[in-house]
Amino acid sequence: MTFSPGWKDQHTDFLVQALLCLQNEEDAYRLLDDLCTVSEIKAMSQRLEVARLLAGNIKYNEIAADTGASTATISRVKRCLNYGADGYRRILNNLYGEKNNEE
Repeated sequence: MTFSPGWKDQHTDFLVQALLCLQNEEDAYRLLDDLCTVSEIKAMSQRLEVARLLAGNIKYNEIAADTGASTATISRVKRCLNYGADGYRRILNNLYGEKNNEE
């Protein structure tokens, strides 16, 4: 099955292709530095860390204390983990393996 979000267009296709071309951490850091503000990078990294902690069954109050994320952010990430496009789960599985991030 091919995933096709409602926001997909030629520009987002180009962005996805650019991400797929990244060959190493330095390339990724350089692209993020050019493409995003520091606040955007921090927000994305915070959400990914929240997803990792939620997948590890860590409680909201611990996640909020560890990451500084609001309960609204934690709830949104939890909703995405449960009902979203499986983007978080797929990347966590790729990074850590399925057994380490099942609920």
